[in-house]
Amino acid sequence: MSLSAVLLAAGPSPSPSPTAPAVPSLEDAQESATNAASWIEQNWSTWLAIGLRVLLILVIAAVLRFVVRRAITKLIDRMNRSVPVDGSPLGGLLVNVERRRQRSQAIGSVLRSVASFLILGTAALMILGTFQINLAPLLASAGVAGVAIGFGARNLVTDFLSGVFMILEDQYGVGDSIDAGVAAGEVIEVGLRVTKLRGDNGEIWYVRNGEVKRIGNLSQGWATAGVDVTVRSDEDLDKVKRTLNEVAEKMSKEEPWNELLWGPIEVLGLDSVLLDSMVVRVSAKTMPGKALTVERELRWRIKHAFDAASIPIVGGPALPAEADPDADPTAGMAAPSAYSNTASPQAQAATPLTPPGVAK
Repeated sequence: MSLSAVLLAAGPSPSPSPTAPAVPSLEDAQESATNAASWIEQNWSTWLAIGLRVLLILVIAAVLRFVVRRAITKLIDRMNRSVPVDGSPLGGLLVNVERRRQRSQAIGSVLRSVASFLILGTAALMILGTFQINLAPLLASAGVAGVAIGFGARNLVTDFLSGVFMILEDQYGVGDSIDAGVAAGEVIEVGLRVTKLRGDNGEIWYVRNGEVKRIGNLSQGWATAGVDVTVRSDEDLDKVKRTLNEVAEKMSKEEPWNELLWGPIEVLGLDSVLLDSMVVRVSAKTMPGKALTVERELRWRIKHAFDAASIPIVGGPALPAEADPDADPTAGMAAPSAYSNTASPQAQAATPLTPPGVAK
């Protein structure tokens, strides 16, 4: 049989027909809707419980945060209004409105921020736990991120923590004169990271709290004014002490020194004794920051009192000695030298010799 006969017997070859997309029938749509409704019916209570739980957590966190922040604000306001009364001049000195305001604001800001962070952070973790999310990887990642941030911003963290403890411990405040090691001056602003000081020449120093290793507060308690009076070694000590006591008693009774002096001016005695001089120490307790003013006034009065009492101070001009009318005015003059006369044998013998070959 030939090839053509075989092809004719097999019949015509079918031509490929394009496949049309399957259109879902009404029964399929009805079955999908039935399955969705059944799933919602089975899980609606669970989702409703989760939603109510999340809403309850958010409401409790918001109310608790509001209550805590309001309590902190009232506590700080009460601290700001309270005035220490201890019957001493220091009690009135500590009543510095600007200092107390800035300190209370800083403490309140720190406490409110810490409270908000703790409350909102706890609420977020509880919400994630409600959705049955595994918090272990999240906490581990947060711990690693915290360590990395701590290493990268360790100076910032150190400054912040140092500022918090300085404010909480009230180491210094606005208006205090402090010596922070790296700079010294009057505190004009206290921050959690930087403290601003105004120096003696008017310059403003920005001191990072983390760089301060020690602080000397010159405005707390009282200051000491000390004056050293140097007199001759043969001076009458009783007369010197009597003169100093008169100066001290008079100064303690005059305005405004009676308010600046917080204790009597005391003559402590001899501080040192040398071959040609003696040093008498005078000291007094003063209002903080007023020691230098009291020392200057005390030196001024002591100098005037010593001049009136004819007590010379070592280092000043000596008192003129009285002239003796019977003394020889030429007694202190040296005898004339034989070399002053060019015709004397001594002057001729000291004349350089004439070199040979030079005509006289």
